[in-house]
Amino acid sequence: MASSSTSSKQKSFKYDVFLSFRGIDTRKNFVDHLYHALQQQGIYTYKDDVRITKRKRISDELIGSIQDSKFYIIVFSKNYASSSWCLDELVKIMECHKTTQHNVYPVFYDVEPTEVRKQSGAVGEAFAKHEKAEAAEKWREAMKEAADLAGLELKNTADGHEAKFIQKIVEDISLELHTINFSYDKKLVGIETRVNDLVSSLDIGINDVRMIGIKGMGGAGKTTLARAVFDKISFRFEGKSFVENVREVTNTPLSGLKSLQEQILSDVLNDKDIRVSGVHEGQNILKKRMRGRKVLIALDDVDDIEQLEALAGEHDWFKSGSRIIITTRDKQVLLAHRVTLIHDVNLLSDKEASCLFSRYAFGREIPVQGYQELSEQVVHYASGLPLTIKVLGSLLFGKDKVEWKDALERLKTIPLAKTLKILELSYTALEDDYKEIFLDVACIMKGGTRKDQVIKVLESCGFCAKIGLRVLQLKSLITVHVYRGYEFVSMHDHLREMGMNIVRRLHPKMPQKHSRLWKNDEIEHILANDLGTEETRCIRLYTEKLDPYILIKGLAKMKALRFLYVDMRDCLWNLELDTFSPSFPDTLEYLSFNQYPFTSLPKTFQASNLVTLEMRRSKIILLWEGGERKVLEKLRFLDLSYSKLKTLDLRLVPNLETLTLTGCSDLVEFPDGIWKLEHLKSLELDGCKLLEKLSEDLHRLRYLEKLNLSSTSIEYLPDSISILKHLKYLQLDRCQLIEKLPEDLGQLKSLEHLSLSSTKIQHLPDSIYMLKHLESLKLDNCTLLEKIPEDVGKLESLEHLTLSYTKIQYLPDSICMLKRLESLKLTNCQLLEKLPEDLGQLESLEQLSLSSTKIKHLPNSICMLKHLKSLELNFILLEELPEDLGQLESLEHLTLSSTKIQHLPDSICMLKHLKSLNLGDCWFLEKLPEDLGQLKCLDKLHISYTKIKHFPDSISMLKHLKVLKLHDWASFEMLPEDLSGLRCLKVLLMLSTKIRHLPDSICMLKHLKLLSLAQCWLLEKLPDDIGRLEFLEKLRLHHTKIKYLPDSISMLKHLKVLKLDECQLLEMLPEDLGGLDCLEVLRLSYTKIRNLPDSICMLKHLEYLDLDHCSVLEKLPEDLSGLVCLQVLRLPYTYIRYLPDSICMLKQLRVLNLRECSLLEKLPEDLGELESLEFLNIVGTSVWFIPQGIHNLIVGLHFCGSRRLLHSFGFDVEDEDINEDKYIYEYEDDYEDQYGYGYEYDDEEEDEML
Repeated sequence: MASSSTSSKQKSFKYDVFLSFRGIDTRKNFVDHLYHALQQQGIYTYKDDVRITKRKRISDELIGSIQDSKFYIIVFSKNYASSSWCLDELVKIMECHKTTQHNVYPVFYDVEPTEVRKQSGAVGEAFAKHEKAEAAEKWREAMKEAADLAGLELKNTADGHEAKFIQKIVEDISLELHTINFSYDKKLVGIETRVNDLVSSLDIGINDVRMIGIKGMGGAGKTTLARAVFDKISFRFEGKSFVENVREVTNTPLSGLKSLQEQILSDVLNDKDIRVSGVHEGQNILKKRMRGRKVLIALDDVDDIEQLEALAGEHDWFKSGSRIIITTRDKQVLLAHRVTLIHDVNLLSDKEASCLFSRYAFGREIPVQGYQELSEQVVHYASGLPLTIKVLGSLLFGKDKVEWKDALERLKTIPLAKTLKILELSYTALEDDYKEIFLDVACIMKGGTRKDQVIKVLESCGFCAKIGLRVLQLKSLITVHVYRGYEFVSMHDHLREMGMNIVRRLHPKMPQKHSRLWKNDEIEHILANDLGTEETRCIRLYTEKLDPYILIKGLAKMKALRFLYVDMRDCLWNLELDTFSPSFPDTLEYLSFNQYPFTSLPKTFQASNLVTLEMRRSKIILLWEGGERKVLEKLRFLDLSYSKLKTLDLRLVPNLETLTLTGCSDLVEFPDGIWKLEHLKSLELDGCKLLEKLSEDLHRLRYLEKLNLSSTSIEYLPDSISILKHLKYLQLDRCQLIEKLPEDLGQLKSLEHLSLSSTKIQHLPDSIYMLKHLESLKLDNCTLLEKIPEDVGKLESLEHLTLSYTKIQYLPDSICMLKRLESLKLTNCQLLEKLPEDLGQLESLEQLSLSSTKIKHLPNSICMLKHLKSLELNFILLEELPEDLGQLESLEHLTLSSTKIQHLPDSICMLKHLKSLNLGDCWFLEKLPEDLGQLKCLDKLHISYTKIKHFPDSISMLKHLKVLKLHDWASFEMLPEDLSGLRCLKVLLMLSTKIRHLPDSICMLKHLKLLSLAQCWLLEKLPDDIGRLEFLEKLRLHHTKIKYLPDSISMLKHLKVLKLDECQLLEMLPEDLGGLDCLEVLRLSYTKIRNLPDSICMLKHLEYLDLDHCSVLEKLPEDLSGLVCLQVLRLPYTYIRYLPDSICMLKQLRVLNLRECSLLEKLPEDLGELESLEFLNIVGTSVWFIPQGIHNLIVGLHFCGSRRLLHSFGFDVEDEDINEDKYIYEYEDDYEDQYGYGYEYDDEEEDEML
């Protein structure tokens, strides 16, 4: 099917399809069947059944019908060309196709395309009668053009079966029409990308049955997403049904699952009278009737496996090609039903949330003037949850600022009822112990807590934490994410808010009766006034002022307290406890007291139920004073990190599993009795700097799994350490006195991680090859290490090997036997000159870092690394890459900065997964491969200091390129004329190039956000249509020869930064510059600007205006009052003669720099109205009088002017030579950093743009 070029706005047509055909051939058979098939599918079709065949010309009415149809189906048959009427129709159809938004669909019924194209065969015979006709040539051309278009030929489609042929035509037209007509709800934001991702997973073209789950918390947009996908693809199916509120309907006594089964059957079979007697019968009917149709069924808000068993029991219920969409909060329901495709709903980004909120609150894309900050507060509160955003947007629509502020203040204590009602459904469905776990996580766990810490807290309080957290995760009540190898538990703000509301709502005015306390002011009030009750189970308190005695005494009435977390925050208390001092409740199971101010635990504290004791950064020296020997039988976890501990009798904690003494710098000897801790699994002594040796009895800790001795003064490990059969982690980083390891270290059969970074290790024991379970070996910064054992290849489980900054001279050949090795880091091994030839045998290798080595060439076998994702080759002597580099089929990141590479192998274009290519400082590189555009996944390309003069034209094929950085290319002269293919480009930097012009096609880069052409000295103008870059946020043109800005620049409605510094030929700005609604920064220093357009005063968001050294500028616009956000105004070295009185209305102005404005003689009388002014510089002006109002600003105002002038008006001046740099420039530099002027570009700004 061929489509004409279309404008961005689609025309509305009366007919979907116009049928052009020869009546005597097809009217009563093929065309009749086709017409009714189209109509039955809802495709409005024009078919001329009243054609007056005696007419020689087609009527105006028919011409109108042709023009008012979207699609043309031309049925070419043997006698089609015999009719001048048909041929005139065809000419008109082809004219419309060329000029407007029409699609032509040629159908070759009983002729071949070549017969139509060349007027041969049966078509030629039919056309012969027209050979002498005046219009013959026109008809011939129309037939040729139509035959050249993509269409369908009966004999080559569906094996010549007319019914299937017609079905194919109808499907194609339906698809095209749906694509054209389909649109999303205008209030939805970010939906298109999410829908496309889900549709991609559904893979509709594959002829199988698929069930896909959409999982997420309440209010996250699961139903919205499912509905949008359903609407987009439903036309492709023979039957469809969207079943809403499955959970709610299932729990309705009079309807239940039976009614939902009836709905599906009625929808799919288009029969409203279907009834089922029971769920079991419904299952049987569904199984029987669904097999005959390709169906699309959406089951919304499922919460029980029985619902899926009743409504979509098995895949074999459905015909191939069917798709079942299920939305749920509970992942376990999907897993139990064997649903393998599970899609997590992504909450809205801040930008999307702001847009959605603005649509509901203002009926537009962005907040209205004056409501930006309030809108940001709403967006922050909503935390990306669409439900909350919609509710608040609707609530605040039409309200004034006072009402907005009141509503936001209310939200601090009273959550949105509508949001809570939706969210609480998930909580209500939990079993009682899981409810308690949820409330603990919501109320007393900080967001982003490590999962092992959460488990420790919950297990200390007697919960089955692992299964409990898993249940909450599956029900979308918590999320678990991995960061740097650790799992963290987090909870959405509104779920946390819901949990807190559940705890508070029974006694909203009596916090002492709440089961959990977390608000500092309430806790301090309760403790200080001795209001504690037995209802309180958990307390989390951060305090700086509460007296520790009062704190502990206030706990006395809390007889059921099980969890206490206190952080004294920079506590300066240094107290002693006596016999009569208050004590902690003996019911405590978890006690964490950061900066505990006492030297021991209270004597009356029995601690008989204590499972966890954490007193980090405390003053504690001993657990018990005065010879007390209380044995804490239940204590499993003890953490006294960074305390004043000097010694520790571990015989008092016989069942300890974890002992953490990190940073106990006063600890001089190994804790006494440690050998009796039969259950100890983890021992952390990192940073115990005075600890010089380990206990010889260490080997008796037979269950020890983790031993961290980093940053201690230990000189050696006892040989007996090799007996620790369960040891998995051994960390000795920064133990700078350790020179060797025990020879039989290889006896540690369970060891998985061995970290020896920054030690004095000179060699590894030969027995290390026996560590069959070792996964990670870190030896970076072992500056005396010259080699690794020849048998290193026997470490069959090794995944990560780090040798950076060592004196390694070579790698043993056996290293190639490490079949599981994923990362090999050799950065800065400055003596390493070559790699093993068989390196390609590292079949699992994903990361290879060779930067700053003496490597001169890579072995050819490196191209065999099929899983390699990252290859770092910076700062090495490499002159060429292997020709077969393209075989690295998984490679995503390739960095070649500061190499001697002269050319890139053509095969590099075969790297289908390459995402980033860095060619910085490749001085000898002269050209890029012609097929560079084949790198379909490339999203970042960085090239600097090369000899490359131009790009290959194929660069426009890089459909996913987001960042293109061209730095300091003294040789680079031009971009390809066609850049339109770079449709995802967001950042284009061209610094110090010889480029003279930009191709017009650059204006088609709709997603471009940052365009920098700084120091492109030869660039004289921008394309006239630059204003089409509708999402451009930053435009940097400083140090160019730009003479003028095209008028269209005012169309850049998202532009925030415009930098024109040192554009010394620029004399004027567009008159409608004020159309840049979002502009925040305008830099015009060192230009020849004579005057500013009056419209500049319409820049409501402008914060920074720099006119430094605009040597011909004599005045400012009279009305500056519209610059309501202006904070910095720089006018040094201009010929300004006066400041307009309106400048005094700039309430946000903080910096006014008038240095060396020599013609300026006075300041406005009302300058004191500038209530935010912090810096005023009038050095070098002719100002002789300071307005009286300035004295109102004297507090906090840095005033730079002549000493005599300042003295005469009562200002104190300490130094005649006032250092402006100290005041003005230093302050302005804050703005430079904020808006990206202290640098040209960095990774942080790149992340912002992406």
